[in-house]
Amino acid sequence: MNPVHLETLLAVVDEGSFDAAADQLAVTPSAVSQRIKALEQSTGRVLVRRMQPVTATEAGEVLAQAARRMRLLQAETDAQLTGRLARVPLSVAINADSLATWFPAVMAEVAGWDGACLRLHIEDEAHSVALLRRGDCVGAVTREHTPVSGCETTELGVMTYRACASPALAAHYTRADGSIDWAAMPALRYGPKDKIQDGDLKGRLDTPPRNRRISQVPSSEGFLEAVRVGLGWGLVPDQQSRQLVSSGQLVVLDDRVETVALHWQHWRLESPLLTQLTEAVTRAAAATLDPVSR
Repeated sequence: MNPVHLETLLAVVDEGSFDAAADQLAVTPSAVSQRIKALEQSTGRVLVRRMQPVTATEAGEVLAQAARRMRLLQAETDAQLTGRLARVPLSVAINADSLATWFPAVMAEVAGWDGACLRLHIEDEAHSVALLRRGDCVGAVTREHTPVSGCETTELGVMTYRACASPALAAHYTRADGSIDWAAMPALRYGPKDKIQDGDLKGRLDTPPRNRRISQVPSSEGFLEAVRVGLGWGLVPDQQSRQLVSSGQLVVLDDRVETVALHWQHWRLESPLLTQLTEAVTRAAAATLDPVSR
């Protein structure tokens, strides 16, 4: 199988279009199209769905994963021969809360690695493993502890979430008896795949009300700010809320907690760079996340 064709397939999948892939590879869009057609002819499979954005078919995903492995191994082989690592994008799937709290320590480590760079895919921790399964990334922060085929899993720790609101919002929706009017108080969601917030009323109300007032803020930092200014209440990780609670800018609404155990899944591959990344991820998580209860 032609390595140039595989690299072209990977560029098309990553960039989402033939034109963008051509720009990255410094060739014409026509050359990209010809390479993809040649690869499809040699494999006897349609490898990409020609839409906007371009996506890989099931067969294309298999080849894209193979291309990523080849790229990483080639770069490390070259490094052993020349003493310098070629530019290697380490594609990682991660949830927004992790990116906003403990993962910056990983970025700081990667910044000191010669030639390496990160390409992050923001995805809910319940869905990030799908990117790993498709071969879109070499590692993923996920809730799923069962390893994807061809991968290994490392336990990272627990993120603990509590219901928080601004003092003014909490006071407005607290009844005379001290109970909270959960049905009426406006709430927040990160996005349509927000599994944490989806169960926010469980144990607080027997029947969730219809037509709840819910705002959607698809950014971890923006979500926290929306809670702080009183747009709604939300489940916020302790790593983000502690200082704001201590300073009186947020209040914790009740004693209930939601916990999410996080795992690091990565390819089972003899790669010094991937091993380095795994060590950086586990160190950063251990320094910030709560330990898993036994």
